[in-house]
Amino acid sequence: MSPDNPQTTHFGFQTVDEGQKAGMVHGVFTRVASKYDVMNDLMSMGIHRIWKDAMMDWLAPRPGQRLLDVAGGTGDVAFRFLKRAGAGAQATVLDLTESMLEEGRKRAEAEDLAGALDWVVGDAMALPFADNTFDVYTISFGIRNVTRIPDALREAYRVLRPGGRLMVLEFSQLPSPALQKAYDLYSFNVIPTMGKIVANDRESYQYLVESIRKFPEQEVFAAMIRDAGFEQVKYRNLSMGIAALHSGWKI
Repeated sequence: MSPDNPQTTHFGFQTVDEGQKAGMVHGVFTRVASKYDVMNDLMSMGIHRIWKDAMMDWLAPRPGQRLLDVAGGTGDVAFRFLKRAGAGAQATVLDLTESMLEEGRKRAEAEDLAGALDWVVGDAMALPFADNTFDVYTISFGIRNVTRIPDALREAYRVLRPGGRLMVLEFSQLPSPALQKAYDLYSFNVIPTMGKIVANDRESYQYLVESIRKFPEQEVFAAMIRDAGFEQVKYRNLSMGIAALHSGWKI
C-alpha cells in the first residue's frame, strides 16, 4: 500500500486504485491458468518443486490435520500435504480465480485424493470460513498478489485454530547486491519472453516479475506476520534468497 495515499496499491510497478487490483490479478491468472505449471517449471528450471518439498519438510504434516491452501491454484501444495499427512487429513484449496481451480481439478492427483479435497473460489482478505477452523494455513507464491497483505495475514490468524501454523512460500530478495542484479537481468529479460513464447502473454509475466520486486524483504515480511498476531515467527532462505519460507504459530 502506498504510504502517501492509503487508497492506492501496487500492480507490479504501476500504482493503481485498491479497488482495481483484485480484478487485474484475476485477469492475469485467468489468462495464464492453462500454462501455469509449465511456466513455473520454465521460470524456476523446476526448482519450485524442490521449494515446495522443503515447505512440506518444515511443515511436517500429520494425520487428521486440516489444511487451508490459499491462492492454491492448481493444487500442488494441497496434493503434497495430503500425501504426507496420511489418514484423516483434509485440504481446502482456495483461489480467487475459478480457471486456476479448474486446472487443478483436471490433474490425476485431484481424482485420487478427491475424498479429502475441497475447491473454493474466494478472497484471501475475506475468507469464507469460521474462526478456528484449520490446523494449517499455507500460501505459495500468492501473497504478493493480495491487495492488502496485512488483511490476508489477519484472516489467516482468524481461521487457524489455537496451535495452528501459518507457512508462506514466496519469492524474496537475495542478500548479495551482485547476485540480485544478475537475477534481475534474468527475470526482466528472459521470463516475459518465455511468457510470450509459451503462453502468448508477455504482459502477465512482466507483471509477475515486477510484483516480486515490490514484495517486502524477509525481515520486513516477518514483522508483518508478527503484527498479525503470530508468534515464533521464523524464515528460511531458499536458493540463496530467490525464495523464502516464513513460518508462524497461533499460540
